[in-house]
Formats: sequence, structure tokens, C-alpha cells
Amino acid sequence: MSTTAIAEALQIDQVRADFPLLSREMRGHPLVFLDSAASSQKPRVVLETIDHYYRYQHANVHRGVYTLSQEATEAYETARAKVRRFLNAAHNREIIFVRGATEGINLVSSSFGRKYLKEGDEVLITAMEHHSNIVPWQMACEQSGAVLKVVPVNERGELQMDDFEQLLSERTKIVAVVHVSNTLGTINPVEEIIARAHKLDIPVLVDGSQAAPHLQVDVQALDADFYVFSGHKVFGPTGIGVLYGKEKWLHALPPYQGGGEMIETVTFEKTTYNELPHKFEAGTPNMAGAIGLGAALDYVERLGQAAIGRHEDELLAYATGLLEAIEGLRIIGTAERKASVISFLVEGTHPYDVGTLLDKQGIAVRTGHHCTQPLMDRYGIPGTIRASFALYNDRSDIDRFVAGLERALRMLR
Repeated sequence: MSTTAIAEALQIDQVRADFPLLSREMRGHPLVFLDSAASSQKPRVVLETIDHYYRYQHANVHRGVYTLSQEATEAYETARAKVRRFLNAAHNREIIFVRGATEGINLVSSSFGRKYLKEGDEVLITAMEHHSNIVPWQMACEQSGAVLKVVPVNERGELQMDDFEQLLSERTKIVAVVHVSNTLGTINPVEEIIARAHKLDIPVLVDGSQAAPHLQVDVQALDADFYVFSGHKVFGPTGIGVLYGKEKWLHALPPYQGGGEMIETVTFEKTTYNELPHKFEAGTPNMAGAIGLGAALDYVERLGQAAIGRHEDELLAYATGLLEAIEGLRIIGTAERKASVISFLVEGTHPYDVGTLLDKQGIAVRTGHHCTQPLMDRYGIPGTIRASFALYNDRSDIDRFVAGLERALRMLR
């Protein structure tokens, strides 16, 4: 499909107009926002939905017989149904609202670790994981005496699947793997990973934080045991995320936190726990966040994830071609299957200096280790410059970015 056809399919001018923040100027320049991998901007419909909830619907959910509470409960549970549809989960009770992907992973590592991990067991992750999918498993291993094993990546930023196969064993109790790398853009073969692990009856958690905004995710087709993502990366509000878990696992795991909502009965002698999904949603939930997330997922589905994917693939190819033509520029992460993320270094410059000079031109990129320090160590670098594209970016953003980069490099070299 041609660039024009892709833009027409997405109606890119209208898409950009849907995001109020993109109309801002930064340092006297129109904003070019290329840090959606860290957190995406929010369409007007999400902002209006949250505002409407607080103005006209707010009440605590599941706890009141009065009309306003019933309305709030219906809106909150409707949002859960939207997430179920977005992920193609089998049941609403398999959708747990959490604060973000980080809390979802901590929930699984804590609950799974308490019940299933013991000394000598192994947890298998990969070298490209975000810290949020490393540290919780380290904590679980420290508490249980289990051992953390790591699948290496090759120079292109792809998992070494032969090593993965060798590391899988009867000692492996769970595999935790990122679907799309936030630093490299690599799209991992999670279907294959899950299939291989399941041959040994090993459950798999998938960190979908970077996949949810870019790919069509079908947890039943993947056969994932757990899948997490954050609302703020998929055009929703901050402070809300999703843990999908197969019902059998959610029934088997002990609660993560105790308190209101997750209980059925409480006495001083014993507490019995609520049914799913409430068993894992202790306390007053983030109702506005969940409802706002539902509006964000509606927005993505209206645009069409296939059209979004084609648009972002074209932007990735266009930007990669322009960057590769710059002398001394090295792209970190050149996997065959990539999402719309480019990390790079330029010989003779520091990422922070480049990022600062781009900011002076109204161009927002991320610099640093991107919460993947072990991955930086694998490449022997302290960090990178990262440009990440979303559905609201277009070629003019990339042209501005590359021209700004070239200007910055002339100043630094």
C-alpha cells in the first residue's frame, strides 16, 4: 500500500487533530513527539470520557444499592468487557485491573512465587527485558531460593532460540518474556516460545506493554497464561493497566493484596476470598482510569489495528532509511521483525547532548538506558537515543526529526 493510501486509510490529519497536546509549541517550534514508547498522548475522547465520569458518574463501585453507584459499576465493568474483547480473552473474569504492567508482573511473580517456587527451581527470562520484568522475578527468586536464567540475544537484537530450548528444563517453573522490546523494537516469537514451554507444562507470562499499541493481540491464539499491558502506552490514562490470566491460574494463585473488595467473608479467625476477578482487586479501584482505558481501546479499534500497523511499519522503514544514511550513526536493534522503535548512537556524541539539542528544536526523543540496563551491558554501551512512533506521527515528523538531528550533529562534531 502506498504512503498516500495508508494516510488516507487512517485519515492522519484528523487523527493528529484528535490529540490536543500535539498542537503545542515547544521552545518556539511545533512539537514533534517521538517518545510514545515511554507514554503515548491521549485523544480527546479519552479526556472527555474521564471528565464526564468525574462530573456525572462518580461513586464507589460494587458497594452501593443506590443508582449512581450502579451506574459507576456498570461503566467500570463495561470497561473490563472492552479489555476482554481487545485481547480476545475468553471471560471478563480473566481480566484484572492493576496500576500498570509493572504491578501486573509483580502480582504474578509474588503470588506464583509464594505458591510454586522453591530452592533449586528456575525462572527463565530474556536479556532484553524491561527492569519491570527482571526485578520482580529476582525478588521472587531471592525469597524462594530459585535461580534466574536468561536467554541471550544476538547482535541484531533477536532472541537466540537454540539457547532458549537448552535453558528450558524440568527445573523451569515459569517463563517471562517481552512481546515487543521497548529498546530494540524487536517483535519476539512469543507463539513459538509459549508452544515450546507448554510442551513441558511450563506457564508463560508475556509483557505486552509495547505490543498492545501496535499489534493485534489475541491471548487465546497465543495461548498465553498471563499477559500484561499498561493503559498509558495505548493512549489511555496513567495509573491503570491490565493483567490477563487464564482462569485456571487465577483460581490457583493466592491473592496479591488483602483488604476490601477482594473478600467474601471476614472474621478474626479466617477470611474467604471473593470470586474472580475481584479476588485480585483489593481496595477501591481506579474507576476513572479503567473507564478512560475503555475509551482508548474503542478509539484504537475504530481506527483499525491493521491500518495502524501498516502506517507505523511505513514510518519505521522511512525513518530507518534516512538514519542509515547519516555518517557514523549506528542503529541498535535490527531484527527482521520490528515495531516502530529506533534506538541509535552517533559516533563522537553523547545521547544526552543529542537529545538536549533536539529538544531545543521542539523534538522530543528519549535518551538513556530505557530501563534495560542489562541489555545496554550486552552491547557495551551506556545508553541510546530512541525515537518511537505512534499512530499520530507522519512523515513530516520524521523529516523534522532527521533535519534536527543533522543540525545537532553539526554542532557537536
